[in-house]
Amino acid sequence: MKEVKLVFVGFGTVAQGCAKHLASHKKELERDYSFQFKVVAITDTVKGSILNSDQGINLPDALRVSQSGAKLDAGELKGKTGLSTIETIRDTDAEIVIEATWTNLKDAEPGLTHLVTAIENGKDVATSNKGPIALAYKRLTELAKSKGRQLRFESTVMSGTPIFNMHEFALQAAKITALKGILNGTSNYVLTEMTAGKNYNEVLKRAQELGYAEVDPSGDVEAYDPTAKITILTNALMNANVNYHDVERQGITNITPDDINIAAKESKRIKLIASASKDAKGKWAVSCKPTQLPSTDILAHVDGVMNALKISMDVQPDVTIIGPGAGGDSAGYGLLSDVLTIHRLRNLNAR
Repeated sequence: MKEVKLVFVGFGTVAQGCAKHLASHKKELERDYSFQFKVVAITDTVKGSILNSDQGINLPDALRVSQSGAKLDAGELKGKTGLSTIETIRDTDAEIVIEATWTNLKDAEPGLTHLVTAIENGKDVATSNKGPIALAYKRLTELAKSKGRQLRFESTVMSGTPIFNMHEFALQAAKITALKGILNGTSNYVLTEMTAGKNYNEVLKRAQELGYAEVDPSGDVEAYDPTAKITILTNALMNANVNYHDVERQGITNITPDDINIAAKESKRIKLIASASKDAKGKWAVSCKPTQLPSTDILAHVDGVMNALKISMDVQPDVTIIGPGAGGDSAGYGLLSDVLTIHRLRNLNAR
């Protein structure tokens, strides 16, 4: 069984979630998926970098060191240190790059350069980084195709809940005609709690205490995050070329208790809905904004931090998938799923 060499670019919560899954399921991955792996490098702008192509890096040790607050290159882990992220990506003999750095929706950096460097150097990529996929999907997929490499991004939307793999393998030959979903757990939690009678500021503070919302929650409550996600979905599932900056975006910060009560009197609930469709003339309508949903709509009953996506298609009635949209373990599993898909397709192509 050939050993697959991996490199982690970024070693924060999501990457560590993936690392935990790889370490804890090592025997099952070998037995059930013929997947034997060795992590040859980890690089992180805060935690440092370590490279050991010969012996590999012990993941439980790397996790312990990282979670203790120590640097990966402080001496406890054996290997070459001092390499930059780009040098690590370029110079390792890893076959798969697991890219899990922070999302930047202004210019997609540094993730975009990480992905381009990996693909141009003959490596397949699994990423959880929304920025490059939302802002440069066409460029990246065309580059990957020209280099004969795989670019997978399951964790960019709905975390580890399978969307892209489901579309690629379970909805084969289906033409997707519309998408409609709840794609941000923080805003959904806030709206759920407001529906229960709580005020916005109280709920947002509680969301921050629970770790659902960042100190600066604007990415969620101003809908930048779910707007990026509907952009990715539209381009990847509907073969579009939608520009993230052109998507109609409206957050939930102006929703009042009166708005919630008026909707309730009409048996409706307000949800932050991301949607995409194309009319008969080929014009795209892509948006993310608060929407009143009737009680007959399944999305009206998706509460808390859960996410959901309703997929309309030409071959059968709507399919709705509901699952967690955030969290290190969930997003980490999405990365693991992508790594296994890359491995399986590499083996198929090698036959």
